[in-house]
Amino acid sequence: MGIDLVDLELFAQVVDAGSITEGAQRVHLALPSASARIRLMEKALRTPLLQRGRRGVTPTAAGHLLLRHARTVLHQVDHLRGDLSHYAESLVATVNILANSAAITTFLPGELVSFLAAHPDINIDLEEHSSNQIVQAVTEERADIGIVADTADVGALHHTTLGTDTLVLVTSVANPLAELDRISLEESLSQPFIGLTEGRTVEQHHESSTKPPGQQLNYRIRLPTIESVCQAVSAGVGVSVLPATAVQRWQGSHPVATVRLTDPWAERKLLLCTNNPATLSTPARTLIDHLTEHRTA
Repeated sequence: MGIDLVDLELFAQVVDAGSITEGAQRVHLALPSASARIRLMEKALRTPLLQRGRRGVTPTAAGHLLLRHARTVLHQVDHLRGDLSHYAESLVATVNILANSAAITTFLPGELVSFLAAHPDINIDLEEHSSNQIVQAVTEERADIGIVADTADVGALHHTTLGTDTLVLVTSVANPLAELDRISLEESLSQPFIGLTEGRTVEQHHESSTKPPGQQLNYRIRLPTIESVCQAVSAGVGVSVLPATAVQRWQGSHPVATVRLTDPWAERKLLLCTNNPATLSTPARTLIDHLTEHRTA
């Protein structure tokens, strides 16, 4: 058919980006070259693969089928590189891992650093996403490993518990709530809140359907990082709900108090999830063994 691995990678990136221009940039191709490759694929397969609109491109029914096969082929190529990495110095394996904000701001960086130090022939591609986005990506085999909160529906994915991720109410040390041992979210609703940028896992969690009806948080601002939220809380701007372990990391530079939340959803677990373990590359399985060996749960 005249379709090669570059064509498959280009097509997958174009669909993920919803744009031929951005997809071309991701695979380091000039736009005219990328457009020509897609036209040649459509000619070879004798069917349109993309629907072109004012807001970008979406795959046709045939495009969805090609995308599924493209991801399978590309995933197997990654596994090939990984399995051969011990025999060819020119091949360096890369493990794709997606993690939520709680994992990335707590234990994960340290564990990945120790893993990389022990395995110089393996690289890691780490990205931060919401738990629901991670589950979808792992299901579609766009990532080898996902680390999510147990509030996400992992469906048929294989999963194991890595540790706990307890959410606490964070206040300034001058706030009267700081004197409390525990509190429910409902009891703190009179306070102005500081949130993480919309779409982050922590926000999705305590704003999910598991909270009692009628609860409404009054946000003054949403900030992009846990450190910036702690800084604002420390200054008395408002209170927040954050993972306890993540807050501990910044209490030295931004003094804040934490109060245990009595709501059931405040006690959650972090899950490592994968698709079929039998299809994972050797480096991916090695990383999984490392993370589960050092689990905190």
